[in-house]
Amino acid sequence: MTLKSLTKISTLTRLTSLLAICMLPWAGAQAQESKIGFVSTERIFRDAAPAKAAQAKIEQEFSRRDKELQDLAARLKAASEKLDKDAAVLTDSDRIRRQRDLADLDKEFQRKQREFREDLNQRRNEELAIVLERTNKVIKQIAETEKYDIVFQEAVYASPRIDITDKVLKALNK
Repeated sequence: MTLKSLTKISTLTRLTSLLAICMLPWAGAQAQESKIGFVSTERIFRDAAPAKAAQAKIEQEFSRRDKELQDLAARLKAASEKLDKDAAVLTDSDRIRRQRDLADLDKEFQRKQREFREDLNQRRNEELAIVLERTNKVIKQIAETEKYDIVFQEAVYASPRIDITDKVLKALNK
């Protein structure tokens, strides 16, 4: 960069800063007139009746498959322990056959476990999307009724003064 372009950038930066300082009183007046709200999505997903119902529905849908996975894991553990216990007295061909059977059982378990997690995550995302859509409608109704200018759902920090999560939960739990 040349000295001339650096001088232009420096002048532009000073002008931008000066403009921002001049705008502070106006921005402060505007902010005082604005009504801001915040909703904790985490609390909605944890405490709202529709979210709890969705979680119960998912647990009911996947309980049979979860039980099957637990049974398969128990079979795998028992087979592994039996192989360890019997390894000293087995012939090489029997030991190799049982190791192969154990490896096949382990592959089956890993595959079923991966499919279970993928299906569970997909269903959870579908159900949470429905809850979130309903939540957004409730938030919009509250915002329009109570004349909020903006409502945030995610923030690093939000003052309890602007937190309207309890209002949203109350509306969702009706």
